[in-house]
Amino acid sequence: MSVRSPEPLAKSSAVSATPEIERGQRFGFGKNWAHFLGVLNDDRILEAERSLCRFLGVGNLSGRTFLDIGCGSGLFSLAARRLGARVHSFDYDESSVACAMEIKRRYRPNDVEWTIEQGSGLDRDYIEGLGVFDICYSWGVLHHTDNLWRAVYNAQLPLRQGGKLFIAIYNDEGVRSAVWEAIKRNYCAGPVRRMFLTLVFYSLFFVTGVLMDLARLRNPAHRFKEHRRYRGMSLLHDWKDWLGGYPYERARPERVRGFLENLGFELLRMEAPTFGFGNNQFVFIKRGSSARTIGP
Repeated sequence: MSVRSPEPLAKSSAVSATPEIERGQRFGFGKNWAHFLGVLNDDRILEAERSLCRFLGVGNLSGRTFLDIGCGSGLFSLAARRLGARVHSFDYDESSVACAMEIKRRYRPNDVEWTIEQGSGLDRDYIEGLGVFDICYSWGVLHHTDNLWRAVYNAQLPLRQGGKLFIAIYNDEGVRSAVWEAIKRNYCAGPVRRMFLTLVFYSLFFVTGVLMDLARLRNPAHRFKEHRRYRGMSLLHDWKDWLGGYPYERARPERVRGFLENLGFELLRMEAPTFGFGNNQFVFIKRGSSARTIGP
């Protein structure tokens, strides 16, 4: 298993999310993750580990190599490392890279088996230079690159034969997804729109949740506590991600499956979202040689 060992915080060429964020063309995922670090604890880390093991169908990742494409907070890189994998993490957003470095500082200081750097999932040369991995992981990231199919193609390039690709991509719900895209685009367009949409949708999310809980005779506070069981996440931070996550693309599950089967992959597992335009989760295994010799 060959993996490149880069210097921490090295960059692929011409990579920076900041100008796009400042122009309102991209959501500042890293800033949201920085706030999430304030609520990160051992319980959330354990939930992240459980979700990785459950979906990959393994008990641990000892002896495996793990590529975290768009590592965000760095939580799942940490989970993979604690499960025994040798981990390489990268993200396009400088603030996300800083979050991952902070998590490493807290939990795995001086760990030479976990490297973190800034890079783009759309940079094929960069991706191919990383080496070969047993697992390529990209949860809820590829549809935010503004070039979904190129990102999916690049994500599978570093996999060894028999390796697993674990991705999550927004489901395409037609008109509803188009409306959601318009909301996200406006959220990122400027502070006034962002404040208005935050007020409207946070109120909507909160009131709807409370009413649903009361109808079921449940304590509404449990909704926030129990959300950590979903991959160790935080409901308030997920709300912000759902509102602002732009660029935003989506795909029907059969299209994702067909795209990767054409590249020699076999679907091992798929899980649909609990709500229509959430993320479809997939685990594919690399079986045969690629039927396509060039990427999109």
